[in-house]
Amino acid sequence: MAEPESPETAAEHERILREVDSTDTACLGPTLRSVYDGEEHGRFMEKLDARIRNHDREIEKMCNFHYQGFVDAITEFLKVRAEAQKLKNQVTDTNRKLQMESKKLVGAMEELKQCRLQQRNISATVDKLTQCLPVLEMDSKLREQMKSKRHYPALKTLEHLEHLHLPQVSHYRFCKVMVDNIPKLHEEIKEVSMSDLKDFLESIRKHSDKIGETAMKQVPGAQDLVDFSPVYRCLHIYSVLGARDSFESYYRKQRRKQARLVLQPPSNMHETLGGYRKYFNQIVGFFVIEDHVLHTSQGLVDRVYIDELWEMALSKTIAALRTHSSYCSDPNLILDLKNLIVLFADTLQGYGFPVNHLFDLLLEIRDQYSETLLKKWAGAFRNILDSDNYSPIPVANEEQYQKMVGQFPFHDPELEKQPFPKKFPFSEFVPRVYSQIKEFIYACLKFSEDLHLSSTEVDDMIRKSTNLLLTRTLSNCLQNVIKRRNVGLTELVQIIINTTHLEKSCRFLEEFITNITNVLPETVHTTKLYGTTTFKDARHAAEEEIYTNLNQKIDQFLQLADYDWMAVEAGSKASDYLVDLIAFLRSTFAVFTHLPGKVAQTACMSACKHLATSLTQLLLEAEVRQLSLGALQQFNLDVAECEQFARSGPVPGFQGDTLQLAFIDLRQLLDLFLQWDWSTYLADYGQPTCKYLRVNPTTALILLEKMKDTSRKNNVFAQFRKNERDKQKLIDTVAKQLRGLINTHHS
Repeated sequence: MAEPESPETAAEHERILREVDSTDTACLGPTLRSVYDGEEHGRFMEKLDARIRNHDREIEKMCNFHYQGFVDAITEFLKVRAEAQKLKNQVTDTNRKLQMESKKLVGAMEELKQCRLQQRNISATVDKLTQCLPVLEMDSKLREQMKSKRHYPALKTLEHLEHLHLPQVSHYRFCKVMVDNIPKLHEEIKEVSMSDLKDFLESIRKHSDKIGETAMKQVPGAQDLVDFSPVYRCLHIYSVLGARDSFESYYRKQRRKQARLVLQPPSNMHETLGGYRKYFNQIVGFFVIEDHVLHTSQGLVDRVYIDELWEMALSKTIAALRTHSSYCSDPNLILDLKNLIVLFADTLQGYGFPVNHLFDLLLEIRDQYSETLLKKWAGAFRNILDSDNYSPIPVANEEQYQKMVGQFPFHDPELEKQPFPKKFPFSEFVPRVYSQIKEFIYACLKFSEDLHLSSTEVDDMIRKSTNLLLTRTLSNCLQNVIKRRNVGLTELVQIIINTTHLEKSCRFLEEFITNITNVLPETVHTTKLYGTTTFKDARHAAEEEIYTNLNQKIDQFLQLADYDWMAVEAGSKASDYLVDLIAFLRSTFAVFTHLPGKVAQTACMSACKHLATSLTQLLLEAEVRQLSLGALQQFNLDVAECEQFARSGPVPGFQGDTLQLAFIDLRQLLDLFLQWDWSTYLADYGQPTCKYLRVNPTTALILLEKMKDTSRKNNVFAQFRKNERDKQKLIDTVAKQLRGLINTHHS
């Protein structure tokens, strides 16, 4: 069963049939063409046959209605039949002749008719096609451009099609379809161009470090590594479509997000230089791109937007660098970081970005660099001081001598005259420390390069850092060596000699810095080196340590003292412990040959005073309750040995009996008791010319009490060959008078 015919098709067929009934046959071509262009020509033929049959019935009805007239007409025709036959024959003959004559003409006319009809149809068709072809060509071009993703040309094509060509043929249905499709094409182009922009943004996010790396190599045209056409196309497309503002807003928003990601440093950035380099490359790459967009996109971004971005970037970058650089303890890494920051700043400055704050940050990092240098050099100094043998440096020939003089500024005509082999007065740590100080100065200078500082600023920076090295780092190292437990007198003596020569070398360090910076020391505000203070302090500490060390050694010998305080008579010589002590002192002071004279003299005087004081304390200590004359005489032999040592001049430079005066208190005390010269003491006490001026009555009373016999039968004063009762009475009398002197003295 055939499908039912749609109302639209039936109406169309009815219209065509009416045109067939009423239209000239010459105009039926287009009408019938529309039938064959459709898909219902079979149904149309059925309707056409039905129409023909309907007309046949109409004709038949009309004939039946006029039948009588027809009969009458037939009768009349029969009457004229003969004439008609004759006429027919004539007409037939004439027609035959005419047909024969006009046959060719009719054929030619028919051909002419067909040709003119075709010509007219062709002309009409050409006219219509002339109007439609540009539209179709533009449509084909549009589809090809869309297919090849040339969206901006496609938009231009669509614009021409919409405003120029389609209005001329708007009455065609296909044109209406195209007009209705234009908004969809606009949206499609917007979406595709926005997709290209997103791909572009993702691409530059991934490759900004490569762009920045190229830019930081000072290679021009780093922006050429990027194809900016997606940005321009998208900008033009949105501008044409009247959505430029929304595009600008979207672009700036996305780039701000990317800027925040770029400015967020990795947590381990401070561990390697590569971490800093990648961070800088990304930032530089970001702003190289934005700078290029600023100058090529006709307002997509403006200077205010760029300045805001840079201000944010600068603050975040400085904060990140300040934080991460503080973790760094390697001065070489900090120096490399400084060079990176300088390159980073110079690169961005070349693109017109202000970078003064970065150079301010470098001055902060410089302080940290100085601190890390000080820590590094503290280790170097410790190694030098720990590995030194604290012995004068021997040289076997002139070559070795000149090599050492080249390392350390030393000039001594007397040493130069001596034959080889000979020795420098200082040990190895002097030239090594001096070389390390120069290396430190070079390290400080490296950081100041490319910071756009004046020579005076560089000079000031180097001198201040060098002062810290000397007054803090080296000073602490020297103090630690001096104060450590196992340091000996030989080492202390060598340290004093070494620091003396290092102190003298400070002026050469001044000249060294001056030659580097070309800033004369006389220049106003020039910082001076304080190294002399460091070496003086170290030398004084070593001197004090020598004094302390000597006293400790003396105390160790005195601990070996084993006096028999109740001895009946003295021995024939000084005590063994004291003889050993004096021998030790002689050998020790022999080592002091190269010390400054005052140091050796002070050490010797200090040792003698300490020895005298310690010997006095031996006599007076509470544990010694009784004291015999024999013990006192033995003690006197020991003091005499000390006095002989003082007279022998163990250290040159003392005038007269200056060194012996260290034992004068003890000598006068012993003489008073051994000579029992109380009458002189008591009579002359308080007078400047008193023979026993240095004997304190309190000390004398303590010692006198120890010699008084109150409990033992063996009286210690039996040796005085006097009546015991008189002697005891005399001692009591002397003691009473001494107490009187003491009371008078204290009052």
